[in-house]
Amino acid sequence: MTSDAVLTGEHFINGDVACAEGAIAAGCRFFGGYPITPATEVAETMAERLPKVGGTYIQMEDEIASIAAVLGAAWGGAKSMTSTSGPGFSLMMENIGLGVITETPCVIVNIQRGGPSTGLPTTCSQGDMMQARWGSHGHYEIIAISPSSPQEMFDFTIRAFNLAETFRIPVLVMADEVVGHTVERVIIPPPDSIEVVCRKKPTEPPEIYLPYRTDDALVPVLPDAGDGYRIHITGLTHDDRGYPVTNAETQEKMVTRLVGKIQKNRDRIIDFDTYFLEEARLVLITYGSSVRPALRAMRGLREEGLNVGLVKLNTIWPFAEDLVRDLASRVDVFVVPEVNLGQIALEVERCAAGRARTKLIPHAGGGIHTPQQIMAGVREALAPGPL
Repeated sequence: MTSDAVLTGEHFINGDVACAEGAIAAGCRFFGGYPITPATEVAETMAERLPKVGGTYIQMEDEIASIAAVLGAAWGGAKSMTSTSGPGFSLMMENIGLGVITETPCVIVNIQRGGPSTGLPTTCSQGDMMQARWGSHGHYEIIAISPSSPQEMFDFTIRAFNLAETFRIPVLVMADEVVGHTVERVIIPPPDSIEVVCRKKPTEPPEIYLPYRTDDALVPVLPDAGDGYRIHITGLTHDDRGYPVTNAETQEKMVTRLVGKIQKNRDRIIDFDTYFLEEARLVLITYGSSVRPALRAMRGLREEGLNVGLVKLNTIWPFAEDLVRDLASRVDVFVVPEVNLGQIALEVERCAAGRARTKLIPHAGGGIHTPQQIMAGVREALAPGPL
């Protein structure tokens, strides 16, 4: 390694670069990618930095091959990742499902842009949030986290790798163009102060080992290719041996466990920040690039004497259902500004279950809300009178 292999201290970098540095700090040593605006700087940084830390960067012919290479590298023992934006994210969906059923730990970063199709390649959107949850077929759980600043791009990418290794699942970092291209101070701590989780390995002898037999944690302990264990890796429904068994009983057991390992650990996975919820009668629920204008709007509204609080969602999937249900029993209105025409607002409305109203402040993309737009939406939600 060269002297500049490990970065520490303060750096003025954009969110894409911070994401790449977070991946390296988390132990990522393989990147398979394909350039796409506005995520290309993640790949460019990894192409430059990975050789300096003993890692491998490979540019594939397209996004389908990229995610396939990432899954293969993970089974080879490497912490692996890719980055993309909307069109590439769509192409990766089949193999994200493969990663779920084979329980392959990896990280996929989506720097969202305006869509559908080619859309607005150089501008912001949050239009892929439901695709992140349900983009692949079948019933499954996924973990998706949402950074709102370059610092969080660094910190949350580390957390994404830790979650992937802990629960053996692909983890999605759902950022957007504004967060990816904002240049700010990012503090990179010394490596020995960063919590890094590595996957567990089998301890029993190969002759008695069953790769998909689990304990109460529901997370299998899987070997890497070449560790000396015989393992069958398949996208078909499989039993504890990993062998394809195509009947309803095996499907029920496998899918129930894949869902259960995430649902059972929701409290360990879900993360959010809250502001002024104690006395709030109206709560803004926000994520990603919408966070900063929403915070500014909240402060302005509180200066006007309105009891407004805010929830910043750091984890999108699994959704913070318990939090919203609890708040719905004591607030009157949820206001959700998001850079789409209504996705996470639907989850808020579902969990509120009619006990509190939900108002969406939509934005079709190509930019973000201003604080004034959010403040106007809140005032509209409060009509005909204040809370």
